[in-house]
Amino acid sequence: MQHKPFSPACERNQDAILAVLRTHFADRTRVLEIGSGTGQHAVHFARALPQLTWQTSDVPAHLPGIRQWLDEAALPNTPPPLTFDVNEVPPAGRYDAAFSANTLHIMGWTEVQDLFALLPAMLDANALLTVYGPFNIAGAFTSASNAAFDAVLRQADPKRGIRDIEAVDALARAAGFALIDDRAMPANNRCVTWRRAG
Repeated sequence: MQHKPFSPACERNQDAILAVLRTHFADRTRVLEIGSGTGQHAVHFARALPQLTWQTSDVPAHLPGIRQWLDEAALPNTPPPLTFDVNEVPPAGRYDAAFSANTLHIMGWTEVQDLFALLPAMLDANALLTVYGPFNIAGAFTSASNAAFDAVLRQADPKRGIRDIEAVDALARAAGFALIDDRAMPANNRCVTWRRAG
């Protein structure tokens, strides 16, 4: 049997993110995680927030690893992962919250735009969207380490890169979401939450 995929970054940031989710997702019921990666976050958050149905999703290549984490944890609130590629038809279903960690800088900017354009079809009125990761502010890096990370991202793929929070917020507003929380996190990351209009 293959070893489960493992991300040290997920292990380091999961409790800081969970503190934000405990606040914003306390009254939520169905969460779509966009870009679930290894599946570590899903297990950690679903175990800590048992009132939520935590729906994982990602591109097909990541689904086997996510299934390994979900199968081992055997939690009652983690259904099988869904295929979600922003270049394809989105998965069916409606959710009152969405979460995504460390995805926007991996996707190309056109894909980020496509993701936000798809959100209204998947999220209910008053749904919450929480996104975790590094962001630039007013077009500037918030740390030397983020600048170095951005250079590595762009060297691997010129379409990648740390996004400006103002540009992402503009996409959210165009999709009908209002910014309600922008929280500084460890390691020069942020946890940003928007609410969809009712």
